[in-house]
Amino acid sequence: MAPSGERPAAPRTRVGACGGRTSAVSESSFSLSAGRGNPNWTATGPREAFHALGYFALDESRRVWTADNLGGMPERRGIGERFDSWVRRHPQLPGVELLAACVQYALARWAFDKDEFVHELADAVTGDTYPAPGRMLTHAEHIVRGYLGFEMFGTRPPKGDMSLFATEGAAAAMCYVFDSLVKNGILAEGDKVALMAPVFTPYVEVPELDAYGFEAVEVRASRSAETGVRQWHYPREEIAKLADPAVRLVCVVSPGAPDGGPSPAPGDRVVEQIKEIVATSNPRLLIVTDDVYGTFVPGFHSPAADVPRNTLLVYSYSKHFGCTGWRLGVIGLHDDNVIDEMIADLPQERKDRLARRYRSLTPEPEKLRFIDRLVADSRPVAPRHTAGLSLPQQAMMVLFSLFDLLEEGQAYKERIRRIVRQRLDLLLEGARMQTADDGRRPGHYVELDLLAEAERVHGKEFAEFLEKTYDPADPVLRLAALTSVAAPPGGGSDGPEWSVRISLADLDDLDCLKTGHHLREVFREYVAEWTRTPSRRGPAGEAGHPGAAL
Repeated sequence: MAPSGERPAAPRTRVGACGGRTSAVSESSFSLSAGRGNPNWTATGPREAFHALGYFALDESRRVWTADNLGGMPERRGIGERFDSWVRRHPQLPGVELLAACVQYALARWAFDKDEFVHELADAVTGDTYPAPGRMLTHAEHIVRGYLGFEMFGTRPPKGDMSLFATEGAAAAMCYVFDSLVKNGILAEGDKVALMAPVFTPYVEVPELDAYGFEAVEVRASRSAETGVRQWHYPREEIAKLADPAVRLVCVVSPGAPDGGPSPAPGDRVVEQIKEIVATSNPRLLIVTDDVYGTFVPGFHSPAADVPRNTLLVYSYSKHFGCTGWRLGVIGLHDDNVIDEMIADLPQERKDRLARRYRSLTPEPEKLRFIDRLVADSRPVAPRHTAGLSLPQQAMMVLFSLFDLLEEGQAYKERIRRIVRQRLDLLLEGARMQTADDGRRPGHYVELDLLAEAERVHGKEFAEFLEKTYDPADPVLRLAALTSVAAPPGGGSDGPEWSVRISLADLDDLDCLKTGHHLREVFREYVAEWTRTPSRRGPAGEAGHPGAAL
């Protein structure tokens, strides 16, 4: 159990309301922030390996050129053997054992040339050159592809290879994807872009940006009551909206945002329906799947494995490894994909214009793959040498990936899964609430449907009283004002208006229990106000009776 502790007070924390209405708590101080998704854990082992790698690279630099605070660039020839010798001479250095294990694993699995691979690592951690290739370092791409294949595809990988572009986190990846699709004529103003909602807030906002002007089509999950608990499913008629050829792209957060239910990971039935739509009605439907929470779900299987030709996979290392500050993300695109086909089928006038755009990159710009156009479009094309994720960031990404593929990394994965599950249990214990769990919930966030729970415990009349009397943001504002706990309303993720979104990654165990208690206290006030209304009819449920929640 992680130790509990007070958070520094925020000088100006605002809590936005839902449904277009704005409410705020100004000049307030909060001891707990229950809505941030920044994990309060970090993967220490691969970080130690990274710093050990840095010490090795510095020794290599001084070997080439030594002066006051000045060294040379690591030399490739013989660096593999020098690495082995250096490891033997520094057995007590933190991280050196894991670093050696990572290097040994990579050499055994991919049969890399030892000097080439170790030099890439040493040069990368030194950060002494521009990224080359700009899309991703050669060995790094193999390793990250192996990590994604293991964690995102499991036992059912797609045929063929997937090319990768390392980016400054998933948010940057998402921006690059939309920008490049527009610049290459795949998407245009007025095109329909579908969102599988509830969804991560930026996806809700992207279609509305003036730069794009897309028409948003919501594919909404519906709630169904099972054993008194609201669960979420995508009805067939909602998925059928994707069969319209005017729908050019669909954004999926899989497993769902903000927590894997309310927005569920597409199940087998949904995936099969999408595959049928692509095969028959809308063969060039593009799918952008954000799989950042996939490692929190046992047996997770990305849509990029099921519909590989149509899917752009976006992934970030931030949540799993507690490394939001590193800004480590990646875009994956199957080498055999419909985007390259669509570019080849553009009108000749448009292709000529694109050839002029990319002619500084290659003598045959018309053959430039979309994954490489993404790199060029991430900067103005001319200064393309500045594109690409910095080399130290790529070195860290490589070590995170290799760590995960070792036994130590798998033990770490199970540990952080247990952390979020325990925190969810404590939150629900404090609030005396229930929530559905079908085994596909990442648990990184939870979105509590307060109105559904109010109806479950106190009946429909009480739920109607809340809807009539209060703004949907009122519970989170009361939570903030009365208990110094700041949590955003779930409507910002296009979820239920009467919901609260709580990060289980950022709150310590005891804080989760406290937040649940505080939420229950807020609803006790509502119950007390309801019992005083003249229009109330029938017996009231007691907030404290067995099984009662709010």
